[in-house]
Amino acid sequence: MKLQPRRLPEEPNVNLISLVDVVLLLVIFFVLTTSFVRQSQLAVHLPEAADAPAAAETGAPALEIMVTSRGGFFVNGRALVDNRAETLTAAIRRVHPDGELREVTISADARAAHQDVVTAMDVAGRLGITEIRIATIRAKDR
Repeated sequence: MKLQPRRLPEEPNVNLISLVDVVLLLVIFFVLTTSFVRQSQLAVHLPEAADAPAAAETGAPALEIMVTSRGGFFVNGRALVDNRAETLTAAIRRVHPDGELREVTISADARAAHQDVVTAMDVAGRLGITEIRIATIRAKDR
């Protein structure tokens, strides 16, 4: 009778290469499918009723752009011929030809199209205006 010595059972072997491959594929998948949100390039400062100084107090020339509900523009109370961005740019340059304008107040009708307000903001940004204020009224308590 031939007796063989008992062999010890083999130790379990974990294949780490497959695990690394799976984790790497998951990382690549999440990086490619993640959407990154781009922050707005134009900063809008809403006016504060009590603390904000008026444009006349700061010494800077005042500019007010009004947007009507039908999309028309008024620059410092004067109506423009049409509602094109080029016309608005020319009107602002005519009012302030020296170019030292830094702030503008946009007063838009509540029923004005969003595109018309964005057009006014875009023209102001292209002219180098750094502070844009949106005029609002205080909501009545219901």
